[in-house]
Amino acid sequence: MLDTSARLLRLLSLLQAHREWSGPDLAERLGVTPRTVRRDVDRLRELGYPVNATPGVGGGYQLGAGAELPPLLLDDEEAVAVAVGLRTAAGNGIDGIGETSVRALAKLEQVLPGRLRHRIGALNAFTVPMLRGPGPTVDASVLTELANLCRDGERLRFDYLDHGDAASRRTVEPHRLVCTEHRWYLVAWDLDRADWRTFRADRITPRPPHGPRFPPREPPAEDLAAYVSEGVSTRVYATAAVIRLKVPAAEAAHLVSPSAGVLEPVDEHSCLLRTGAGGLDVMVVHVMLLGVDFEVIEPEELTEHMRTARDRLSRALGDAP
Repeated sequence: MLDTSARLLRLLSLLQAHREWSGPDLAERLGVTPRTVRRDVDRLRELGYPVNATPGVGGGYQLGAGAELPPLLLDDEEAVAVAVGLRTAAGNGIDGIGETSVRALAKLEQVLPGRLRHRIGALNAFTVPMLRGPGPTVDASVLTELANLCRDGERLRFDYLDHGDAASRRTVEPHRLVCTEHRWYLVAWDLDRADWRTFRADRITPRPPHGPRFPPREPPAEDLAAYVSEGVSTRVYATAAVIRLKVPAAEAAHLVSPSAGVLEPVDEHSCLLRTGAGGLDVMVVHVMLLGVDFEVIEPEELTEHMRTARDRLSRALGDAP
């Protein structure tokens, strides 16, 4: 009986970690026959787990969505990670997630063993989160809808407001969601523009029905985080610049957020910053506020604007006529 129970837990864990398994694959993982797998699947269904089965050569088993969420299988470290994540979820750019996280955490803590509640309690009691102030948020249901369409490879139609509040209707093939500290972005192939585009999720209003399905495309970059960072910090602005910061890239990373520029190591003492701004005067202030020594690589016009700013400061300080 113990072997059967342990095998059922292992089967459930496999189904939770993979979209679909074939019967032979599950049998090999569990060290049993396909017939035993079918019996174990029936037992899981009796316990309330909605396991879908697709017959045929290309068929298999998949854990479906049910009316009630069955208990999840979490080891100690996973349970702590989930609890800490729920504690810190509020204020990270998802509308209404704070209240939802509190409710979910209350349910989780009810079933946690005492040793884990003690660990999580100590971490929460002696940790003070420093979160950003109010800012644009994305509705949790919209975020889930976008993620599902990325997963299922279905076309998305939506209304969009750009940074100038200009409205447009878009049809895209969604690829991935990319999140920064306080914003979410959708990377998608824009069918009307025949090119990759990045959209802020809080400016998206989905217009179902969605579909049809589409074959996956080669993504615009291997590192999508860097791709989105460059897009929101450089490509979106009229003025772009390349600055050599005279500090290591690891140190510069504490000064430049992913939404403010892209860093590229040069050597152990310096790095390149690729960034953008609404104008050269704004760029001067942006670079000066970093508080480190630097060298302008391009454009040359930025150097002239810095000389103008230097002369203006000298006159303000009475150092020049």
